[in-house]
Amino acid sequence: MANENGNCSTGGENKECITSYVDDGSVESHRLYLSRRTVLEMLRDRGYLVPDSELSRSLADFRSEFGPKFDLERLRLCFSLVSEPSKKILVIFCGTDEIRKADILAIFRQIVNKESLHRLMLILQSKMNSFARKEADNFSAKVEIFQITELLVNVTKHILMPKHKILTAAEKQILLKKYKLEDKQLPRMLQNDAIARYYGLEKGQVMRVAYRDGITGSLVTYRCVM
Repeated sequence: MANENGNCSTGGENKECITSYVDDGSVESHRLYLSRRTVLEMLRDRGYLVPDSELSRSLADFRSEFGPKFDLERLRLCFSLVSEPSKKILVIFCGTDEIRKADILAIFRQIVNKESLHRLMLILQSKMNSFARKEADNFSAKVEIFQITELLVNVTKHILMPKHKILTAAEKQILLKKYKLEDKQLPRMLQNDAIARYYGLEKGQVMRVAYRDGITGSLVTYRCVM
């Protein structure tokens, strides 16, 4: 039974009611909040200048700022690389209708000559047909496409996930020279692998993967994106 403070009284002890954990907001806002936060973490991990204020925003703050009825354009994100400020990425959250060629062309018309982009990321809440995907492949900047369901959880934060580090071009050459190897002789990581997509890796880049647990101890391996 709840007391006037909203706590449950059981046997003389005050325990927090289970109702205090119930999310009274919309499922849509929760999904958008989680996916947007994962995108922010992703961009920070890629080396983009993402403000701490964006990463620390709570669900309540998110709903307070963007309201119950979301204007998806307000959710857009645009950040520059710390190492190369001229290189920007624009993130666009798409609606719940199927994405068609006309929709992609409309997006491109909105942003052409307005943003100096080297990447564009589209977050989908529905499917995109083959004509739209083909048009996206022809855009001047690289277009990355994620389903919103792929971003509800940050895959790199799973307790069983090993630590990943992208090697610089110089570090890659040192590695290959040390072990007298060529790219094709390294273990492979497909470009559509979840980790490769998270970090936006291109073919030929090498990832250092460090495993650690109480049974096998530590193990370091390297994977080349193919």
